[in-house]
Amino acid sequence: MTLHPTTGFTSTDAAAIVSRLRATFRTGRTRPLAWRKDQLIRLRDLLTEHRDAIADALHIDLRKNRAEVDTMEIGGTLREIDDCLAHMDTWLTPRDVPVPVLLPRGTTARTAYEPLGVTLVISAWNYPVNLLLVPVVGALAAGNAVLIKPAEHAVATSALLAELLPRYLDNDATAVVEGGAEETTLLLAQRFDHIFYTGNSAVGRTVMTAAAANLTPVTLELGGKSPVFVDRDIDLRVVAERLVLTKFTNAGQTCVAPDYILTDPGTAVALEAALTSALRDRFGQDPQASNRYGRIVNERHFDRLTALLGSGRTVTGGRTDRADRYIAPTVLADVAADDPVMGEEIFGPLLPILTVADLDAAIIFINDRDKPLALYAFTGNDTTRRRLAAETSSGGINFGWPMHQLTVPGLPFGGVGESGMGHYRGPHSVETFSHRKSILDVPLA
Repeated sequence: MTLHPTTGFTSTDAAAIVSRLRATFRTGRTRPLAWRKDQLIRLRDLLTEHRDAIADALHIDLRKNRAEVDTMEIGGTLREIDDCLAHMDTWLTPRDVPVPVLLPRGTTARTAYEPLGVTLVISAWNYPVNLLLVPVVGALAAGNAVLIKPAEHAVATSALLAELLPRYLDNDATAVVEGGAEETTLLLAQRFDHIFYTGNSAVGRTVMTAAAANLTPVTLELGGKSPVFVDRDIDLRVVAERLVLTKFTNAGQTCVAPDYILTDPGTAVALEAALTSALRDRFGQDPQASNRYGRIVNERHFDRLTALLGSGRTVTGGRTDRADRYIAPTVLADVAADDPVMGEEIFGPLLPILTVADLDAAIIFINDRDKPLALYAFTGNDTTRRRLAAETSSGGINFGWPMHQLTVPGLPFGGVGESGMGHYRGPHSVETFSHRKSILDVPLA
């Protein structure tokens, strides 16, 4: 079942959907492992059978190229499904717990995961397939009913998923609701057993406030300004290539994209040239004509980003075309800590370089700001690695290749503080969407 905003979605509609999902959950229908695996297989079939249509929708919304779609959107979701299918039996196996001798002989203790009930997954627009369906995989694997809310700004992708998901998933245990803030507000007024939200911190606060009314647990996957520390005396050609590949994927519209660079003044000058060369190698002389380079999702975000272009000195890029929602991949140097580009998560193709005297100054700079979703560093120094890991706080820390923490299924993904709460992917998704119940069995005689 899918409801669209054009149908005049009301609070009565929202309540009816949640009530239907809860009634299904209470029958026990979603609990058997066979049902859970069947839903994941069906979701896998959806992605493989409609790969071209999904790629077309993502191209309309964000001008995503096919390689990026296959790798990060469809491919990333398929890897999550396959990992879950391969290991969920083990993840969900009850675990024995040692029993103290003071209890009668024969006493047993164990923990077992049980599904929470009716869950709500609200997606973000920048990766509107992956960021919607990977949490859904976890919710289904854990045995829950799921209300699925696609991202409204990715209009074509939202419409396609709203059409396809009911054709593949169990319509008594899942539902899709399209729409924007009004529809989301009506959904959040309902009682869920878990809410999973991916997006910005402002809406995250709204989600958490609404959830508090029903004491509903939340997972908030937010974002923040993820810094990159570049140490002295390393191969800047490799650094620049990896920064360009990750920062400018999806035109910089990635929650874990490198947000800004911290390095010493001498390295900063050399890095300017290396980044300029790497951008030319990646996107050619005219990135607007490159099929590797995406577009800004809408005019509102385009205008927000162009207002940041006055910060610092433009090393390369800076060209814009509002009609095409195009902002050139841009490197900014001589950026000050109080420049507009440093006031918020950029979420676009602007890469500022800030200079610091040394590692001590970089750690102070990072710690004086909100805890980021990711911290990146390029360094060959083991002491520097240890200090960054021990003396800063972030959702995760990655040395040597930004964003590639997402390729390791065993690593939990999530933020801390302003960058979010909770985590998911792989076994951590099952944990998030389950209650780990304690079970003690004491003999009567």
